[in-house]
Amino acid sequence: MSITIDVICYTSKVLKNNEYPLMLRLTKDRQRKYKSIGVSTKFEDWDFNKNQPKPNTPNRDLILELSAKLIGQYRKLVLEFKAEDKDYTLSTLLERVNKPIKNIPVGDYFLKYISSLKVQKRSGYAASILQVYNSLIKYNKHLNIYFSDIDVAWLRNYESWLREGGLKENTIGIRFRTLRAIYNSALEEGIVKAEYYPFKAYKVSKLHQKTAKRALKKEDIYKIIYYDTANREGYTLLAIELFTYSYVMGGINFVDMAYLTKDNIIGNQLIYSRRKTKKLIKMPIHQVAIELHQKYNESKYIFPILSDYHITEQQRINRVHKVITKVNRELKAIGEELNIPISLTTYVARHSFATVLKRSGVSTSIISESLGHSNEKVTQTYLDSFENSQINEAMKNLL
Repeated sequence: MSITIDVICYTSKVLKNNEYPLMLRLTKDRQRKYKSIGVSTKFEDWDFNKNQPKPNTPNRDLILELSAKLIGQYRKLVLEFKAEDKDYTLSTLLERVNKPIKNIPVGDYFLKYISSLKVQKRSGYAASILQVYNSLIKYNKHLNIYFSDIDVAWLRNYESWLREGGLKENTIGIRFRTLRAIYNSALEEGIVKAEYYPFKAYKVSKLHQKTAKRALKKEDIYKIIYYDTANREGYTLLAIELFTYSYVMGGINFVDMAYLTKDNIIGNQLIYSRRKTKKLIKMPIHQVAIELHQKYNESKYIFPILSDYHITEQQRINRVHKVITKVNRELKAIGEELNIPISLTTYVARHSFATVLKRSGVSTSIISESLGHSNEKVTQTYLDSFENSQINEAMKNLL
């Protein structure tokens, strides 16, 4: 359906100066919308047959110039919609002119988002966003496109491309959840209009595969915690200590353990902010953890992962990555030696913490059954909302 755009003298309203406002009139699908152009004229100065000011109208040239400019602006937008083969309404047209889109290419927005995360020292999350950015570059060859270009067909093609590359279902799901999060952020900032949002039709929730078992029974936990480290060199002892600490201290992850200092020990609590979510965590200190706190006294850090030599954030990131690689290598070897039914990593301690409590009859109100990414915020919220005495009672079930 075609659209008519013109400027008229709106006789249904008389202004205080006894003049009539000039209005931009848009007509489409038998519907009309009006918008004032900020100029008025006398009734006798308007030629209603030609729909323009009469030759002797004051400011006639200004009115004609302003009218032509506005009409041209709207017609240009109509042509853009047609070129993109996208439907539009009169409200869409008016909204686009009144609140023009900030035409920031997808690639530029990704890099801006990553830079913001680095400023917040959320380097791990920044790295995961960068991974998706690089994936999209490989897929699309460039990201000099706009968010409105990412439609359902584009997403389906990207999914097919990822599958052809041999990626697993959950990995593909992570790629798409990250892309959706970036799109949502752009939506909030007015970079793209809600009408272009493709994730209502393209359901990311379908990209999910049940995660392999990553929790151990209590008897297997005992084997690891009491593993004989005598006459063992390298990272073996540290690997056991970190696994144990994570297990008895609320499933704290490796990165947060690496950054713990003695300042995080306040009374009988361990208080720290998660580096990933910035959420404040308060946990009663388990007796086993107290013994580990007393072991390393030469550094401000609780564990010998970071030191004063690691000054810059990048140095710390590199060091943490290096140590976790070695620790997980040791844990895997220990797990194989002990015939542990799953591949052992520090993350297994995190899952086992929740699962052992659940199997011991601890209420899901205090600890959820899984500490996977989808339930992590809920879990930490519940932990925070209960008295220390309740959490203390629950933690007695660990050993």
